[in-house]
Amino acid sequence: MESNFTNGSEQHNHKHDPNRFAVIPTTARLRANAELTGKGVTIAFIDSGFYPHPDLIQPVNRILAYVDITEPDTARDLLAKTQPETWDWHGTQTSVSAAGNGFLSEGIYRGLASEAQVVLIKASERGKITEPNIAKAFAWVSANRERYNIRIVSISLGGDEDVAYETNIVDQAAEAAVQAGIVVVVAAGNSGCTAEHKPVPPANSPSVITVGGYNDNNQLNGNLNLYCSSYGPTANGFLKPEIIAPAMWVAAPILPNTEFYHRAAALSQLAAAPDYLLNALVSELWQVAEMSPEFANAEPELIHTMVEAKLRESKIVATHYQHVDGTSFAAPIVASLVAQMLQANPKLSPAMVKHILIATADRIPNAVAVRQGYGVVNARRAVDMASREQHQLNGHHFLPPRIEDGKMVFYFHHDEAESVWLVGDFNNWQQAYTRFAKHAEEGIWRAEIAAPAPGRHEYKLLIDGHRWFDDPNNALKAPDNYGGFNSVFYVK
Repeated sequence: MESNFTNGSEQHNHKHDPNRFAVIPTTARLRANAELTGKGVTIAFIDSGFYPHPDLIQPVNRILAYVDITEPDTARDLLAKTQPETWDWHGTQTSVSAAGNGFLSEGIYRGLASEAQVVLIKASERGKITEPNIAKAFAWVSANRERYNIRIVSISLGGDEDVAYETNIVDQAAEAAVQAGIVVVVAAGNSGCTAEHKPVPPANSPSVITVGGYNDNNQLNGNLNLYCSSYGPTANGFLKPEIIAPAMWVAAPILPNTEFYHRAAALSQLAAAPDYLLNALVSELWQVAEMSPEFANAEPELIHTMVEAKLRESKIVATHYQHVDGTSFAAPIVASLVAQMLQANPKLSPAMVKHILIATADRIPNAVAVRQGYGVVNARRAVDMASREQHQLNGHHFLPPRIEDGKMVFYFHHDEAESVWLVGDFNNWQQAYTRFAKHAEEGIWRAEIAAPAPGRHEYKLLIDGHRWFDDPNNALKAPDNYGGFNSVFYVK
């Protein structure tokens, strides 16, 4: 809302900018590559609802398709929508936080994938979300992958409970999407500080990238704390999440044409107003700003204090943006990073993308490992590794250990390693007992051992004689008592 107020007969032509820009933009927070914008990549968002936000449709409409999965055969013109529904806010915020171009913030609050195209799939019936509809949404994406060049799915919804992924329709639909060549990025959930902390479908699915969160306290000093992300092990014993990303202080759009949208604009205008305009503006805007009319006669200092308190209480960071919390936003941030990776190297498979994100992440020191997986996503390092990767690797190269012709076979991808050793309870943790052989044309290391005795076994990989890794191809983990993990397999 813009006021037309002028002070007496004096016309003021200079602008009093109402934008506060009170949180760090995501691009700066991740120190992302500013030259990559996800151009040429399509991200599909599965969520409760959407609104045609200016950050997605101005100056060029980047919404390739919109479908209501509850009525998939009914044509819907999202651009004709002028009045949002209450369930549209979540999908609008997740999609714009990833792929918005910051049109309403002069480019400040743009996503990492600010030139990516998007496909929006509404999976709710008047706000109610069911597992069958989530599964249908995944199936629609898989069926329309080639039509819209969909390379990524970002989903910040979940099913009912953590169960074995083989038995759940959402997990199976997510796995099918990955098999079709789509990178699936899933919010872990926000139950990590409760007794019921297990991720639910599709976050418990083995092939997806499950994203937890961290809190940087809106600072760039590197002091990070874990967010209350849901975490495993899952019903199958998988480590989840694999990586973590910002889950607090994330800039996201305020849903247009709502009371909150107009209140934020009024408060932002009052916050930016000079003292000589302030009392008259309060007289004009107090109802929209939800202030008492008595403030029209208050001292400017008191008005500014009240306005600032209301802005902070409502998490308003700019005229049309607020800061939001949750792994619902950590996941689309990672999806937007994946768009940059695929722009840099379109030949990457979903398995290769996941491998790179894991390999380039950094664990928060002295924080519980199971709650952060491989740690904080490193945007620049992930893009750099994606750009350099020359091998054409798929999911077959990233499978967990398995029995082949009576032998237990292990695979590992690492281009720079000089040596890789397999160390575990089956060889008494001897560091120079079982060596991997490198297949140079693929950058894949392979080792095999006689099938161990039936039961549970733990192991690690020793790189170049001094770096210890758990096996990134194997989601079954156990604490190693050194702040990390051993990998686990079972022999029947």
